[in-house]
Formats: sequence, C-alpha cells, structure tokens
Amino acid sequence: MSICTFFGHRLCPATLEAELRSVLRDLIEYHGVDTFYIGNQGAFDGMALAVLRELAHLYPQITYTVVLAYLPSPQINGQSSRLDFSNNTIYPEGIETVPQRFAIDWRNRWLLKQADYVVTYVTHSWGGAAKFAGKAKQMGKVVIELAE
Repeated sequence: MSICTFFGHRLCPATLEAELRSVLRDLIEYHGVDTFYIGNQGAFDGMALAVLRELAHLYPQITYTVVLAYLPSPQINGQSSRLDFSNNTIYPEGIETVPQRFAIDWRNRWLLKQADYVVTYVTHSWGGAAKFAGKAKQMGKVVIELAE
C-alpha cells in the first residue's frame, strides 16, 4: 500500500489536531495509506502519534512507527525515564554510524525515502521542518500542508 510521514515545527497549536485527524482519515480511507512513520522531536510529532494511536482502533489495518534518531536514554535529567520505547519504534539501520549532531537530518532523509505522502506543519521558511517539506516537494512526494 502507501506510506506517510510527517514534518512539522516543535511547537504547534492544539487546534491543529482536528484538521490532522481529518487528513489522516482521508489518506487511510481514500488513498490506501496503511503505514505511518513519525519522528519524536516535538509537539507536531507527538500530536501525529496521538491521533494515529486513536485511529488505529478505528482502522486496524494501519501501522504506525516512531523512527528514532537516537537511542533513548534510560535517564533524563538524572531521573529514570518513564517513556516506553519498546513498542512501535525503530532505529533505522545505518544511523548508528552517523555522528549525533547529524542524526535527525539523516533520519529525516530516511523518512522521505520511504514516504509516498508527507503531512507538514510549516509556518516559517527556516529550520528542519521547512527544509524537509521543501525536499519532499522536490522529490515529487504528495505534500499535504496543514499551515497556510
């Protein structure tokens, strides 16, 4: 079937969630998207993951996977992490050889290679989200923009 990924700013309004849900339902129902790859760097990624968890109950044929740029740390700020990365995550083969400062960029290129569809939330022309939304268009991916 088809694969979708996401690029968006670290910060996004909660009001975006309804539109994101509608777009994802359309992709599933009318475009045959059944696989979703998500980053884990900010609010937009978190929102996409939450919506996909919800939609997976309505559409059992879909899968969603968080694609990690780094292996998760067992501690955050000296405290044990309560985040569970044991389910629905992958660490793409080859990223282990990439210096940490380039890992997100490498992971985002990997996401683009996999995707047929890209859902974006980009409100300004700088930063990683804008960079990879632009690359998606250059590569001829179907880009669905949630920001005007």
